[in-house]
Amino acid sequence: MRPTVMRPVLFAIIALLICSAAASAKDKSLGEMEQEARTAVLKEQPKLYIKIAQAQLRLADKSFSAGNSASAQAAVDNVTEFATKAADAAIQSGSRLKDTEIDIRKMADKLRDIKRNLNFDDQAPVERSRTKLEDLRGKLLTSMFTKKKK
Repeated sequence: MRPTVMRPVLFAIIALLICSAAASAKDKSLGEMEQEARTAVLKEQPKLYIKIAQAQLRLADKSFSAGNSASAQAAVDNVTEFATKAADAAIQSGSRLKDTEIDIRKMADKLRDIKRNLNFDDQAPVERSRTKLEDLRGKLLTSMFTKKKK
């Protein structure tokens, strides 16, 4: 083969290797991600906890789609837990308030969409989690828009 034909093939192979290495680095366990978030400085914690909550939301969606309600409910509970930790860390540090509020809003919207496709028995826990996320958004918005007394 000529070098001009081999070059795109070589670039494609390199790109594939880089993508697979990045994907394997992203696949940390829940415990590892939680440990990383716990040990991070306070102003970095909201971002890390949101990543965990988003990963758990994806897991819940996949589990519900596969018909595994128990696993999905556990993941939904984790979404609520880690979103709460993210909101608390954002409020305490005063950083990433807006980003955390936006991410939590998107997760609440996704939970609403998931709930619409569930059996009646599975809807109540998902709705409770969605309501909790909406409450967290309210706390974040209050924190953003209240004036602090000196």
